[in-house]
Amino acid sequence: MMATSKKAVVVIGAGDATGGAIARRFAREGYIACVTRRHPEKLTPLVEQIHSEGGEAYAFGSDARKEEAMVSLFQEIEANIAPVEAAIFNIGANVKFDITDTTARVYQKVWEMACFAGFLMGREAAKVMLPRERGSIFFTGATASLRGRAGYAAFSGAKHALRALAQSMAKELAPKGLHVAQLIVDGAIDTEFIRESFPDRYKLKEVDGIVNPEHIADTYWMLHQQPRDAWTHELDLRPWMESW
Repeated sequence: MMATSKKAVVVIGAGDATGGAIARRFAREGYIACVTRRHPEKLTPLVEQIHSEGGEAYAFGSDARKEEAMVSLFQEIEANIAPVEAAIFNIGANVKFDITDTTARVYQKVWEMACFAGFLMGREAAKVMLPRERGSIFFTGATASLRGRAGYAAFSGAKHALRALAQSMAKELAPKGLHVAQLIVDGAIDTEFIRESFPDRYKLKEVDGIVNPEHIADTYWMLHQQPRDAWTHELDLRPWMESW
């Protein structure tokens, strides 16, 4: 039976850094964390950590680019776990290719991961939240949401489109009680990828020069708690030393 007295947060793209931190943050507040990745076995450490901290979590193997997968995911959570009060889209797809090396397949795949999947999640979240006239739908953006860089045509195009999606959804859904926001993380995040691929950049962690995923998660929770008369739609997060 669904735990109607409880609330669920859905995190699409619950990786080892930002997505996982968001799931843990909401779980600490009593939310049931419903976390997804294409390969659910990779979510085992996150689910176990949430349980060890006294929270509740469920892992789902789901390809967010597939319409039937997103429809089924929200239906299952609503029917068997708890009402979805917050939905977080956190898929990255950050790849670099010279424009002449960017194949149609690469461009389409990046767009599917970083934008189309966001549309599917946002639509399905809105469907279940609208009858209750409450809920938060948040999208993780990046520097590429604001400006294109050489070599990032596919990623920038997708993140620009995701930003436009969030704006359109906010205009439509805010009068109906749903808080839609876009969080632009403009800087390197403390991840295994940054540590291994950009060791010099990672050293900036010593002077708070890269973003702590736990602090990103705190911001998501803050936004979810905002009163309706003072909602934030777009918010930038960057280290103090980031050039912008």
